[in-house]
Amino acid sequence: MKEIELTCKLGRELSADEIQTAAVKALGVSPKIRQQLKYRVTRRSIDARNDILYRYRIEVCKPDEFLPEYVLEDYKDVSSAEPVIIVGAGPAGMFAALRLLMRGFKPVILERGKDVHQRKFDMAKLSKEGVVNPDSNYCFGEGGAGTFSDGKLYTRSSKRGDIREVLHQLVRFGADPSILIDAHPHIGSDRLPVIVENIRKCIMEHGGEYHFDSRVSDICKLGDGTFKVTVDSAPAPTVYTSRKVILATGHSARDIYEMFDRKGWEIQAKGFALGVRVEHPQSLINKIQYHGKYQPFMPTAEYSFVTQIEGRGVFSFCMCPGGILVPAATAEGELVLNGMSNSQRNSKWANSGVVVQIEPEDFPEYAQHGPLALLQFQKDVERKMFEYTGSLKAPAQRMMDFCRRIPSSGLPQTSYHPGAANAPLHELLPEHVSLRLKYAFPEIGNKKMHGYYTNDALLFGVESRTSSPVRIPRDPDTLEHVQVSGLYPCGEGAGYAGGIVSSALDGINCAARI
Repeated sequence: MKEIELTCKLGRELSADEIQTAAVKALGVSPKIRQQLKYRVTRRSIDARNDILYRYRIEVCKPDEFLPEYVLEDYKDVSSAEPVIIVGAGPAGMFAALRLLMRGFKPVILERGKDVHQRKFDMAKLSKEGVVNPDSNYCFGEGGAGTFSDGKLYTRSSKRGDIREVLHQLVRFGADPSILIDAHPHIGSDRLPVIVENIRKCIMEHGGEYHFDSRVSDICKLGDGTFKVTVDSAPAPTVYTSRKVILATGHSARDIYEMFDRKGWEIQAKGFALGVRVEHPQSLINKIQYHGKYQPFMPTAEYSFVTQIEGRGVFSFCMCPGGILVPAATAEGELVLNGMSNSQRNSKWANSGVVVQIEPEDFPEYAQHGPLALLQFQKDVERKMFEYTGSLKAPAQRMMDFCRRIPSSGLPQTSYHPGAANAPLHELLPEHVSLRLKYAFPEIGNKKMHGYYTNDALLFGVESRTSSPVRIPRDPDTLEHVQVSGLYPCGEGAGYAGGIVSSALDGINCAARI
């Protein structure tokens, strides 16, 4: 087997004839057997450095040679098998459950929110009426926060596990097979709900259980090693028992961290990042990234960047090309923004978090809160944003005005449904964040993305749910909590992942240990 690389212009697909011709040359075989040669496309990426091209990586081999295929394991009937409680039905919880099915364990999933379709009604109320359901919103509910985002499926870390398992599982449940080869695959928030529902149906058809509207209020380990997990439900609490518990609650389940703190179970303050959501016209981002050569048939342009300002990282986060801004609050009296895109990425706006790294030592005044120090800091910033407007209308400021520390005379149109309120965002944000952003935006615009630094861009406060401000420590080998054996902190909520794929891989790893 050999690997070849071919290119073709955007707007058309690479033909079998082109691949076979290149394969003949690479393998040194007769052109007469060109149609018998085996090949598989393994990667497709966009190269916009000069001409705008698709760059393909392709494995080829002779007819009598073996081209290995990735094959998923089958799921077992686990109706009568040993149960494993999974707290949370986001990517970590779902993919842990699928791996348990392969190994013959019964996943019992407890999800505080509603199923993926019922969630939409609560999210609509949140956007249109400002009504926050603390258990069903853009963060909580079946599928987790990733279901209503851009659905990006790439991770910078290949050490977490075999990414192919995650991608092939998603294709099995309805995702477009192109995600198996695209360098930056995504699904989109319009298609993810069906895939999430198909995963649930598969788990239940094989004997697993789902319990919605089941917020876990307590976890106790009994003398015999069994866990008793208490769920708030009407008319009385419900108790589930199991020898193993996977805790996959996501980065916004603050009540879980507080429960650990009360019990004296070890948790740690963890660095995270906080900043603003930045919204540009998508046409401008297309022009910048394609060097003025953008055509309507080309994929909507995205971007990412990272820089260092006064010893702290400043970087783009969860960029949503052709997307919209949404309110991501999980409680009354707080204001948080996130972004989402559908599969076509066809909104006229582009948005991204641009955030500054924060470490516990940056805010010593919060040290009194112990391991919950940065969690309290995060809460305070979100409340300050809400208090400024008194609603989910977001404090906003034009980018250049923010950097110049002057009020904006007016605000451009935005995708954010609750609306924007003209505000001195440079004063509302913590100085640690505000000053670094002040220097970062011109730098990005002058050195990395010419045209990015513009007053046509609007900044919103606040982007604060980048990752968990708390880590639940676990043994690096067993993945169990360092004090509580049999309890597996997992995914973004435990501080070990960031995004759909890395969370899914962490869920798979915890299930594999069990």
